[in-house]
Amino acid sequence: MNSPARSRTQHRSHRPARASLAAVTLAVAALGASLSTPAAAAPSADREVYVALGDSMASGPLVPPITGPIACGRSERNYAHLLAAKLQVDAFRDVTCSGADTQDMTHPQPLSVGGIDAGTAAPQFDALSADTTLVTLTIGGNDVGLVGVAQDCLQLNPFADPCKDEFVKDGVDQVAQRIAALGPKLDAVLDEIHARSPQARVLVTGYGDYIKPGGCWPRVPVLGKDADWLQGSVDGMNSVIAAQAAANNAEYVDVRTPSKGHDSCQSASVRWVEGYIPGNLAAPLHPNAAGEAAYADIVLNRLGA
Repeated sequence: MNSPARSRTQHRSHRPARASLAAVTLAVAALGASLSTPAAAAPSADREVYVALGDSMASGPLVPPITGPIACGRSERNYAHLLAAKLQVDAFRDVTCSGADTQDMTHPQPLSVGGIDAGTAAPQFDALSADTTLVTLTIGGNDVGLVGVAQDCLQLNPFADPCKDEFVKDGVDQVAQRIAALGPKLDAVLDEIHARSPQARVLVTGYGDYIKPGGCWPRVPVLGKDADWLQGSVDGMNSVIAAQAAANNAEYVDVRTPSKGHDSCQSASVRWVEGYIPGNLAAPLHPNAAGEAAYADIVLNRLGA
C-alpha cells in the first residue's frame, strides 16, 4: 500500500504547537554540530545492512555530538548508532529526523533552524535498499502531535482547569481520534518497507514512560489529571503501533514497560526522558543519553543478540 500524495500545507497543519519547541531545540543543537551525512554502502549479498528510520525519539536531539543536518538533531549517541556499534553491522544508514511523521517516509521533509528555512531532508525511505537486512522504525508521535499537546498542558497554576478539557469535549477525545487515525498510516509505512527491503527484519519501537501516575507538579508543571491523560495517550498510541506491527510482519519493541521508574519526574541521574526544563543535555520532553542507551539495549535484547 503506497502512502497517498499530500499537500505540504495540509501536512503541517496538524503540528501547530511544535514549532516553538523545535525552534529552541534546533537553535541550541547548532552549537558544535557536525555536518557529516551517512553514505549508502554498495550492495553485497552477505552484508549486514541496517537502516534507522524515525522521529526525534529516535534521532536524539541535543544529545551531543550531532551529525547530519542540524535541523534533524541526529545524535551519534542515539539508540540506532549505539545499536549499530553493538551489532557491528557492515553498513549503517541513520536517517532519523526531528519532526518527522509518517508522510516524511515517502516525501521530502521541510527543515528549519530557529524559524529559518534549512532546506529539506530526503524521504527517509530513500535509505532503504533491496539488500537491507535490519530496519528500526520509531514514528507516530508527530502524526498525533503529542509534544504539542504536552506543551499546551504546561501549567504553573495548581488550581487551573485541566488542559485535558480543551481536547476532550462532549465525550470525544480529539487526541484519541488522532491515535486511531495513525493505524492506517502505519500500515502503509510498514507495507512499503517490506516492498523496498524484502529481506529486512523490521522492528518498530513504541514510546516510553514520560510521567509517573499523578504527575509530580511542580517539578514537571503538569496537573495530576493531565499527567495521567497524557501518559494514557502515549499508551494508547503504543497499542496502535503494536497492533500494526503484528499485522504487518514486523516486531514491536516495548520500551514503555522497562522505562517505568525512569520518567521525567525522577532525578537527573535516573530519568531517561527530560521534562520541560532539561537537567541533562537533551531536548525538552525527549530521551536523554541514558534513555537512548537504554533503548539500544532493549532493541538489542529483542533481536536476541
